[in-house]
Amino acid sequence: MNKVPMTVAGEAALRQELEHLKKVERPRISDAIADAREHGDLKENAEYHAAREQQSFTEGRIMEIEGKLSNAQVIDVTQIAKTGKVIFGTTVDLINVETDEEVTYKIVGEDEANVKKNLISVGSPIARALIGKEEGDVVVVKAPGGDIEYEIDQVQHI
Repeated sequence: MNKVPMTVAGEAALRQELEHLKKVERPRISDAIADAREHGDLKENAEYHAAREQQSFTEGRIMEIEGKLSNAQVIDVTQIAKTGKVIFGTTVDLINVETDEEVTYKIVGEDEANVKKNLISVGSPIARALIGKEEGDVVVVKAPGGDIEYEIDQVQHI
């Protein structure tokens, strides 16, 4: 299977979620199932069915996270020589050429992407346009609303 790029922070967040699911949620759900069984007939026991559904969801999420971590290629951008080029894991300050509006994005893995926090996926149109470019370059991003030109103001390895 192909390795999936992930930042150090992204890996840490997944490992933290996995630990929480295994050490907190799993025992809590097992206790809820045991409590619900004590209430008698399982066919009409809504608490039992809800707890089993939670258990199914939790076990599925545990398997999903373990799979992602096993295929992760963790990239620590702070250990890579600073060249001024945009690469996976860098934080990029952009200036919209038309409006002079400034925006900052960090290029992260698919699972870490969160536009509200300015974390964009390495597979997004903006990131694909930026990868390999340098400070001072002007890039054209193909957006649904039309092409947008950005000047790369600064590339940071943080």
